[in-house]
Amino acid sequence: MGQADPVRLTRTQVVELLEANGLAPSRALGQNFVVDPNTVDRVVRLAEVGPGDHVVEIGGGLGALTLALADAGAHVVTVEIDRHVVPVLRQLVEPEGVTVVQGDALDLDWDTVLGGAPRWVLVANLPYNVSTPLVCDLLDHVPAIDRMLVMVQREVGERLAASAGDEAYGIPSVKVAYWAEARVVGRVPPTVFLPQPRVESVLVRIVRRPRPAVASDPDRLFALVRAAFGQRRKMLRRSLADRVTPAAFEAAGIRPDARPEELDITAWGRLTDASAS
Repeated sequence: MGQADPVRLTRTQVVELLEANGLAPSRALGQNFVVDPNTVDRVVRLAEVGPGDHVVEIGGGLGALTLALADAGAHVVTVEIDRHVVPVLRQLVEPEGVTVVQGDALDLDWDTVLGGAPRWVLVANLPYNVSTPLVCDLLDHVPAIDRMLVMVQREVGERLAASAGDEAYGIPSVKVAYWAEARVVGRVPPTVFLPQPRVESVLVRIVRRPRPAVASDPDRLFALVRAAFGQRRKMLRRSLADRVTPAAFEAAGIRPDARPEELDITAWGRLTDASAS
């Protein structure tokens, strides 16, 4: 770990590794391998990881990003769901001190995987089809991960980082804002992947708050959020008619004719508390 000549996998090397091992990117698993060393270095730089940091990577693939994280001096655990890819990944990264875990990140015993340290950084090139539920699940249930840098489809990233009033603002935006602060910190073109996706990607930095943004009951809060955004074209007095009284709207200082995308996390907290009293 920490080499004079860092290992970086190029597009040619990734193609050769796939061919030599009879592998191909899995469409079902949403695999798009990063094959550009400059992008890998950029991700590590933006993740701000270094010696002594404990990093968990989801979707190790063939190890391009994994190797760069290890080279930065971090203690790295990489999770890979594809049992066909895992043997090649182990061969490439275990000599660098990386721990490889085979499993589905949506169904892992995270307490066991992250038991080696109290605080972790997540760095990941996430499959487009699972990125939103995975980020939200980790924020809900894995407090040991206190910051993330994730590479996701642009529309997904904009949704995760959106503020009230933004076109992309929705349920995931509120969920992230409850637990963390998020922003898009870079764009990633399709050309750095193998195969090339038909969409642009972005890098999103998510930093967990010391405590949730509001003290409101989270179950009640997100029940309101889901109900409102489930009928986002309707005014809140209609979509929440069976949950929030006119008096509660007044007590919370929320216009009954507002629509859900107008409320930031603080406003959702006020509405939650007023509707519970």
